[in-house]
Amino acid sequence: IAQNTNAALEMATGDFVALLDHDDLLAPNALYEVAKALEQNPKIDVIYTDEDKVNTELTEHFQPHLKPDFNLDLLRSNNYICHFFLARRSIVEKTGGFRQEFNGAQDYDFIFRCIDDAKEVYHIPEILYHWRTHQASTADNPASKMYAFEAGKKAIEAHLAKCGQEAEVSLKKDLGFYRVKYPVKG
Repeated sequence: IAQNTNAALEMATGDFVALLDHDDLLAPNALYEVAKALEQNPKIDVIYTDEDKVNTELTEHFQPHLKPDFNLDLLRSNNYICHFFLARRSIVEKTGGFRQEFNGAQDYDFIFRCIDDAKEVYHIPEILYHWRTHQASTADNPASKMYAFEAGKKAIEAHLAKCGQEAEVSLKKDLGFYRVKYPVKG
């Protein structure tokens, strides 16, 4: 996954790079809303939007995910940003792209590294991304890719190490959620 995405990054042009899955959908106004946000605040380095899920036939939208504005502690507990994530190209290049050792949660690791270098993270509070579900997708069946949750744990641990923060990370019974336990000092 990481290798293919890095190859795509090399082909991409423009000041921003957007992440989305090959079979998912953007709302018709998605790029307009991004351009509008950047026009109003050119200092934005990272943008993410709300999302929902859509069935394969595109006849039903469900599970709207109305995300909060940026919250690092929440991100360390769950990759709530996930899809329709955009980052300034200069930040993407600085990260070195996607790392293979995080396959399954390569986007989570990538988001952490982009956020670390971003001066301004902006949330567009509108459902602009539609995550298509099918039987083998994590959108419909999270247990189909257990390795992704272990990789997510590694991504949080790597982020904490980069920040110089000591903590113990564990998986929660609800897949995709993590507990970060910081040692008590003093």
